[in-house]
Amino acid sequence: MTDRLAGFFNQYALNARMFFTGTLCSNIEFDENMGGGFLHLVRKGKMKVYSPKHAEVSIEEPSLLFYPSPAKHQFVFDGDVDLTCAIIDLGGGSNSILIKALPTMLLLPLNKLPMLANTLGLIFAEAEQENCGRQAAIDRLFEYLLIQLLRYVLDNNQLSVGLIAGLGDKRLAKAITAMHDDPRYQWSLEALASKAGMSRARFAVHFRETVGTTPIDYLTQWRICLAQTLLKKGKAVDLVAHEVGYSNATSLVRVFKAQVGQTPKVWLNAEMA
Repeated sequence: MTDRLAGFFNQYALNARMFFTGTLCSNIEFDENMGGGFLHLVRKGKMKVYSPKHAEVSIEEPSLLFYPSPAKHQFVFDGDVDLTCAIIDLGGGSNSILIKALPTMLLLPLNKLPMLANTLGLIFAEAEQENCGRQAAIDRLFEYLLIQLLRYVLDNNQLSVGLIAGLGDKRLAKAITAMHDDPRYQWSLEALASKAGMSRARFAVHFRETVGTTPIDYLTQWRICLAQTLLKKGKAVDLVAHEVGYSNATSLVRVFKAQVGQTPKVWLNAEMA
């Protein structure tokens, strides 16, 4: 079976860090500049969630609340609410294709996630104790929970259009993971259609309808996201160009500027400032 997430995790390091566990007795606001997205586990209590990113949300039962990217939001409630919260980083920064593929916010009742029950039990057990290595243990468990959550989104067709929808399609997933696994290869529409086991014309139409972009445009986006990651690691533009499928630095700079609106050097300077 094709590992639909392997390409992301081969390129990006997923990280999580618990920053709160316990009982809240008053309203609280979370800032978008806290260092990443958010994963909140609501163990007990009822509350309303307000954010510029989405309409008002009511939580009436134990739930998982997930913001893949930084998002300002506020919890308003009467009575006590038990929470365990983590800052998360799916890798690739704000331009991560994985982040863009996910909804702005995902709210799921815990009783609808039986496949996460064991991991949630371990997180809550660690949170209630003061054992040696507690922070590291909970952080690693949150990272595993994120992988399980991404599996859930893929396997349960949570999105009808976009990359996650494409990865949820058995035929398209073969072509998409091929691009993820080998971005240096000079993929043609015919070669990708062959990976999917479809005719060239049907593949092109089905890919665009499902993912929302053409196969070659998606390949370009993936290559530029990888280039950004490699540039931030200190690799030279000419080396990055060859690693992501371009014949020389000039070609990469041209495509990079068309996609990002800046040259790699200008973009990197802004990122590192």
